[in-house]
Amino acid sequence: MSRRPLVRLCIVHALALSLGMASLSALAGERVKVFAAASLTDAVDALADAYGRDHDVEIVPVYAASSTLARQIANGAPAAIYLSANERWMDWLDAQEGITLSHRHDVLGNRLALIAPRDSDLARFTPDETASIAERLGDGRLALGNPEHVPAGIYAKQALTSLGQWQALAPRLARADNVRSALALVERGEAPLGIVYSSDAEASDKVKTLGLFPDASHEPIIYPMALIGDAPSDAAKSLADWLDGRQAAAIFQRFGFATVAAEDAS
Repeated sequence: MSRRPLVRLCIVHALALSLGMASLSALAGERVKVFAAASLTDAVDALADAYGRDHDVEIVPVYAASSTLARQIANGAPAAIYLSANERWMDWLDAQEGITLSHRHDVLGNRLALIAPRDSDLARFTPDETASIAERLGDGRLALGNPEHVPAGIYAKQALTSLGQWQALAPRLARADNVRSALALVERGEAPLGIVYSSDAEASDKVKTLGLFPDASHEPIIYPMALIGDAPSDAAKSLADWLDGRQAAAIFQRFGFATVAAEDAS
């Protein structure tokens, strides 16, 4: 065989390999970035695994305080779906210039819990006007999400104010960047008490729930979801629909969340 046909054959093989790789790339699953409140970490990880088993899509979760995520999206972070731990930050994001939200609706609910380390001697009680948290705190600090911007901290401040305990506790706070950081402070024994969502308390075997705050002491804890951008991808829309379905609802419930009535979107 002459060298010229051999060269041509090599070129043909190279082109075929290149085209084959391009085809494989085209067939590879899309990536969908889900920006989710830190309290959703375990649930969304499980949801991503479940969805990935039946769909050729890679879900890329990003977790932080809802406020941090909203600001990142407003500054151009490539989120496809945003799951906030309260409606205020979804409203804020919706009001930002150049941001388009669609398919917005409420998907989850939660409760607010007072927690202590697992080995704490404190007995269970209902945090209300008659039960002083400050007395049970001793010389320590109360861990919670920063009430200036973290939803769990905002709800906590509302509850403590409603129960007449905010003024006594405000100087004794350990303010965390998100609710999971507040949880970690109690898990490590760095704070004798903390306020987190009941789902966070259920997710940890290092803390115990002392009591749930009365629902009437704070605004309803609602998690809204929305698609981000003028033209959401089909993969993002399909995932959002699936998150409204019964399979996803069962997973959310397993991790301690209350779910809005879901249609079977499977």
